[in-house]
Amino acid sequence: MSDDLLKWRSEFPILDKTVYLISHSLGAMPKATYERLHDYADAWATRGVRAWAEGWWEMPVSVGNEVAQIIGADPGTVVMHQNVSICQSLVLSCLEPTAKRNKIVYSELNFPSVMYVYEAHARDGKLKIKIVESDDGITVPLERMLAAIDETTLLVPFSHVLFKSAFLQDAKAIIDRAHEVGAMVVLDTYQSAGTIPFSVKELNTDFATGGSVKWLCGGPGAGYLYVRPDLQTKLEPKTTGWMAHQEPFSFDTNMRYADNIWRFLHGSPAIPALYAAQSGYRIINEIGVDKIREKSMRQTSYLIELAEEAGFRVTSPKDVRQRAGTVTVAHEHAAAVAKELIRREFIIDYRPGAGIRISPHFYTTDNELELVIEEMKKIGESESYREHGTAGAAF
Repeated sequence: MSDDLLKWRSEFPILDKTVYLISHSLGAMPKATYERLHDYADAWATRGVRAWAEGWWEMPVSVGNEVAQIIGADPGTVVMHQNVSICQSLVLSCLEPTAKRNKIVYSELNFPSVMYVYEAHARDGKLKIKIVESDDGITVPLERMLAAIDETTLLVPFSHVLFKSAFLQDAKAIIDRAHEVGAMVVLDTYQSAGTIPFSVKELNTDFATGGSVKWLCGGPGAGYLYVRPDLQTKLEPKTTGWMAHQEPFSFDTNMRYADNIWRFLHGSPAIPALYAAQSGYRIINEIGVDKIREKSMRQTSYLIELAEEAGFRVTSPKDVRQRAGTVTVAHEHAAAVAKELIRREFIIDYRPGAGIRISPHFYTTDNELELVIEEMKKIGESESYREHGTAGAAF
């Protein structure tokens, strides 16, 4: 089968040495990132403080515009931050809970770092957290999620795609329900951006967060926050700083918020991370997420077929419409098998309660999928995983 996307393999050095199937955790680095980081160092070394006026100052918004293309947002609606925890905290700092509207709703399968943010803010008793339970640890029943959102709900921070199982949630239904009762939504797109086509505009979400570490191949330190245009002048974040000021270089001691997306910034940004992230964004935008999704659906289906033929149990959704880019495979000794796979240069990972996570991306060959399943069989049959101990089994 012809695969035009494989022409991009040469852009990712690590693919020469490993079977790299872990874009759900850390996407492969484009070789152009070497050049971008050199550009950063050169600007600092030769332009010094002038680099701020020559592009650095604008980067949280100009780089955000590149992310906007990927997530279906308009220019001027996305700003860059260090990570999603900061973005979620910033959103929450815009809102005021009341006695009648103080509930935060999310599922028990949300990424823990996001939950930590809301749990910490709830310690003063002003917020109440409603955690929607899963029956199987893999999916979240939509009806249960919708029923938890009512007129007392202030905010619904939920994952578009669940990190353990790649279950693709019905974002539109959840957002519509929240808006129906007057609540706001933060859509966490970390596991969907770059592999699932969507538009934050069409979904009509209030906010969206995500990062560059995974499917965007942008590396750590470049998180992003989308804010719907009509909210940009209505909200005043308490998590703030001088970059959010209307006239930051006036050094005014009274805060006057910028009247656009800039008000959702705070202190000085992580400029090196923004340089590094751009190479991945540009590749994703050149390919197009629709093409990436088309290949992902085919390859994850093929991977499930291979795994089941080999006698493994797949815990990710079988319905491609409910599955994002990862296939999770159960094994009695999953943690140890994962360590042995990595030792053999098959780069995957393990998560408790789920299993071994395997993620093809646009640069993955079908043969690599065949090889990883064959290697799992060999490891199981030879019991070479015992070198790593048997603790931490997924099931």
